[in-house]
Amino acid sequence: MTLAAATEQDNGLALTINHVSHQFWLENESLPVLQQVSLEVKPGEFVALLGPSGCGKSTLLRLVAGLDLPTEGEIFEDNIPLTAPDPSRVVVFQDPTLYPWRTVRDNVALGLQAQGKRDASASQRIDSVLERVGLTQFANAWPRQLSGGMAQRAALARALVNKPRLLILDEPLGKLDSLTRIRMQRELVSLWQEQRFTTLMVTHDVEEALLMANRVVVFSARPAKILEIIHVDVPFPRRRNDPQLIALRTRALAQLGAELNEEPGL
Repeated sequence: MTLAAATEQDNGLALTINHVSHQFWLENESLPVLQQVSLEVKPGEFVALLGPSGCGKSTLLRLVAGLDLPTEGEIFEDNIPLTAPDPSRVVVFQDPTLYPWRTVRDNVALGLQAQGKRDASASQRIDSVLERVGLTQFANAWPRQLSGGMAQRAALARALVNKPRLLILDEPLGKLDSLTRIRMQRELVSLWQEQRFTTLMVTHDVEEALLMANRVVVFSARPAKILEIIHVDVPFPRRRNDPQLIALRTRALAQLGAELNEEPGL
């Protein structure tokens, strides 16, 4: 399914990042982390962010989530200034942050319960998303009984069950083993195609970005600025050995390697 073909079904919000800069203060000295970042994300689009570790990608996600305000510039959702968190924007961080006193099922149900949704329909949604992330048999387990990868899958289920308009993913699959990661890449793409939420994902895996996203935004080292936006005009389902993806992977790695003054060796 192409992005153009799906626009009539899109449930996602439009995101505008307008000349955003951000800095932190450490011991009375400023630490710039973002530099004049501007980006338009269409409703229902899947955008991946690539860049050197620590360049500011996760900071940008926090700004988009409304958890922090930019030092300079503005962020808009559906042409409305974004100034605070909202239930329509759901974040999955690198660490799963499950509540230890709630079972897996109760952790997944948290958002629905907060909205007063406790009926049979809500229960079916929980069952469905647990099945998709492979945790049906662990629905009544406690977080302490889960592996790191299973806990991250539970965190993904907790986000997806709420049918977000903007799904914000901060390296969500990094702790999964290779086979589970491949499966979850496919499931996330499938859910995105079905529900048409807008997705903004940070990943350090170039191949993952190209397999999942409509566009890949390549950032410089800190303070992050956009070096290139790669359009991935390859239909789904995508294959790792697709010549177009291989060419785009080489292009992205060359950009990142040049930024780090290294020759790409993978």
